Amino acid sequence: MKKELFDDLLASAHEMVNIEQGEQSPAAGQVHNWTEIDVRSIREATGMKQQDFAAAVGVSHDLVKSWESKRRIPLGASRKLLLLLAANPFMIEQLKEI
Repeated sequence: MKKELFDDLLASAHEMVNIEQGEQSPAAGQVHNWTEIDVRSIREATGMKQQDFAAAVGVSHDLVKSWESKRRIPLGASRKLLLLLAANPFMIEQLKEI
């Protein structure tokens, strides 16, 4: 490994330790807050079974089960779609048509 890359990695590790110990605050752009999404309640609001909900949302049945059991966290486009469905459960009808 090049010395420059190693030095950068080491500086990042020191920064992480300082943040964890409260000696330093992370930059605003480096902070990611994830609110938990209750996929089960979203699905139940649509009145659908897991398998039908998975097909409508465009993911596998196993992924919906993992979301509901909190083994996995919805990310990216799936997360945004679930948040949209949480606010507007009736939109599931449009998704089923696509």
